[in-house]
Amino acid sequence: MTRVFITTVAAVAALTLTAAGSLSANTANNTPENDEIKLAAATGTKELPPYEPKIEPSKFSANITNPYFPLMPGMVFVYEGMRDGLPRRVEVTVTNETKTIMGVPCIVTRDVVTSKTELVEKTTDWYAQDSDGNVWYFGEDTAEYENGKVTNTHGTWMAGVNGALPGIIMPAIPKVGEGYRQEFLPGTAEDYARVISNVATARVPAGDFEDVLITEDTDLLDRNKFENKSFAKGIGYLGSQGVVNGHFEVVRLVSMLKPN
Repeated sequence: MTRVFITTVAAVAALTLTAAGSLSANTANNTPENDEIKLAAATGTKELPPYEPKIEPSKFSANITNPYFPLMPGMVFVYEGMRDGLPRRVEVTVTNETKTIMGVPCIVTRDVVTSKTELVEKTTDWYAQDSDGNVWYFGEDTAEYENGKVTNTHGTWMAGVNGALPGIIMPAIPKVGEGYRQEFLPGTAEDYARVISNVATARVPAGDFEDVLITEDTDLLDRNKFENKSFAKGIGYLGSQGVVNGHFEVVRLVSMLKPN
């Protein structure tokens, strides 16, 4: 998935966090595992707890109905923003395709990132939902471009290959303070998220939203990465803002097309 920090506010067009004091108070509900992972990411001195999710294919479906992360075939999301001061446009399409990974049927989405009409990145992502309503991320095939040529495929991974395992991209019932791995390929993909609010408000070009979910996303392999993402019920990802791979990025939802 294209990764970038949203902040949310109800009074300005730019995205900024609301009720910072209350958000700060909400984050106090950390579990011991969350604290352990956060400490390890910050210091690199503490061993992480083992990650051993049990994947039973019969309990998964490519039908993604989680209210904070709905993926209906035919949906097209358009985001606009900046990276280090340069404009960016991201178009995400939910396809009618599925891909079987670890025996699990996954829906296929495609992201295309451009800057001033020049192709920057193409990514194919694979998602599935379990019987409890958690949305799992089974991997991505990603490539960065320059002058029309692929320059980098770092970050590509698929669950079940070379020790990679799926992670949760959106819990069935997100709880403030709850943390979860989003992806897992040792040494390559170890993104981690924690819910910091579920009562924020957001104003983006696509509209105004309440009861917005905000996550704090980090990379256990890169202590310099920090971003916040926001999600609205019935819509999904609203946008994000933060530092990713040494670049400051911000993106927000401009439009969403639902299938007839």
